[in-house]
Amino acid sequence: MKQNLHKLLTISLLVIMISLSAKAQTISDFENLTLSKADTFWNGISNKLGTTFSNGNAIFNNYYDTSYGGFWSAGFAYTNVQDSIHGDYHHLYSSKALKGYNGSNNYVSVAEDAYNNRLPIIKLSGIAAGKKVSGFYISNSTYAFNSMRDGTSPPAKKFGGSTGNDPDWFRVTIYKWVAGNKTTDSVDFYLADFRFSNNSQDYIVKDWRWVDLTSLGNVDSLSFHLSSSDNSFGFMNTPAFFCMDNFTTADVASGMNEITASDERLSVYPNPTLSVISIRLSVGSLKTIEVVDLQGRKIDLPISLQTANYCQLNTEYLSSGIYFLKTIDENGFEQIAKFVKE
Repeated sequence: MKQNLHKLLTISLLVIMISLSAKAQTISDFENLTLSKADTFWNGISNKLGTTFSNGNAIFNNYYDTSYGGFWSAGFAYTNVQDSIHGDYHHLYSSKALKGYNGSNNYVSVAEDAYNNRLPIIKLSGIAAGKKVSGFYISNSTYAFNSMRDGTSPPAKKFGGSTGNDPDWFRVTIYKWVAGNKTTDSVDFYLADFRFSNNSQDYIVKDWRWVDLTSLGNVDSLSFHLSSSDNSFGFMNTPAFFCMDNFTTADVASGMNEITASDERLSVYPNPTLSVISIRLSVGSLKTIEVVDLQGRKIDLPISLQTANYCQLNTEYLSSGIYFLKTIDENGFEQIAKFVKE
């Protein structure tokens, strides 16, 4: 009787959770943006000196400069270019990962024009406006990757230098905007990092990595700033480009899609997921992990325990849909989070 009551309460809790976030999230995957053929791109040339385009519940800025015969200067350009080899100023629209996330066709190239103070900016729209952003997938552009790997001296150097010991780095910082004002709240992601004492740990990102933005809470807009250890005369030598795919808005206000008073001590990412999902407690140790579907049925998944407060679940063979994950720590504290299997 007690067990049945507990299951009924759990299912009721999940129903409440679904009703609070009827639309869990929206993914800007750029697949419905039309490009005339393969290996081509849209860079704003038809709307010079500033425009935007929309996808999902987000508006992406774009700036095409008319100086020097015209060039894409800043913001977002959508592309289906597949070129992980050629990387120079004439090849600005390709990802080192070759294709979009999970082998998709379209993704976006992102550029910052620090000289003219033109930043890439995403403004949330529709039901996502003023609410949480789950995150996005990121990779290096082929141009930036090749420059860091080989150096394009002058001016950009080879990361690590001739000995491999130079503590170089390339970073994107995502800033939260509220009511038209930039805040100090931000998330950093290193597209390259050579600061490790062991050179074998140095890396330049060449695949798609998830950037979790849930810590920013409710936002109106996001801006992106690139910085590097390689600079001259106050400006960055590393090419100011990266690539993005599957920008995901949560479409609910902060606190609405967690059924727990846990102060967000439970992190579940990437969300949505394809093959692996990571689970981390900021406080306490993991004791029990349960996955439940929308019918309240418990599902057993392979678990790989990394540390006392961090593990990974293999979701590769899980059917697409919405699931709920419950953790219990060593003190019996329960937390529930929702995730989506693509």
